[in-house]
Amino acid sequence: MNSTHVACPHCAATNRIPTDRLGDDPVCGRCGKALLDGQPVELSDANFDKVVGASDLPVVVDFWAPWCGPCRQMAPQFAQAAGTLKGKALFVKLNSDDNPRTSARFGVRSIPTLVKLQRGSEVARVAGARPAGQIVQFVQG
Repeated sequence: MNSTHVACPHCAATNRIPTDRLGDDPVCGRCGKALLDGQPVELSDANFDKVVGASDLPVVVDFWAPWCGPCRQMAPQFAQAAGTLKGKALFVKLNSDDNPRTSARFGVRSIPTLVKLQRGSEVARVAGARPAGQIVQFVQG
């Protein structure tokens, strides 16, 4: 049986999930919270590396800030894309104002910026607000 490692965004525990069950709303074996419920999760400088680095699934990071109009406009589109790709990717949001260390490490100069990571390494990036369909294409591309 093939399995996929997914780090819990709530407690950072690494969970091994049968690959054919990724879309079945798996929960964390440690804290019992949802792992892949199709909703973006908030990460911080404190837990970013642990969650992103331990996940076999692609991780899509939305670098944003609350004062940014385009960021607020894109938020529902990002959430819609997360629902569309439920069980296929982990969608996370990182407030660049509250988490400057991670934002600086990725060289984020404008927001919103989407970064696609595989096992913690950047594989793609796009800046500017995007509709849900373009976000899905970005993740699948």
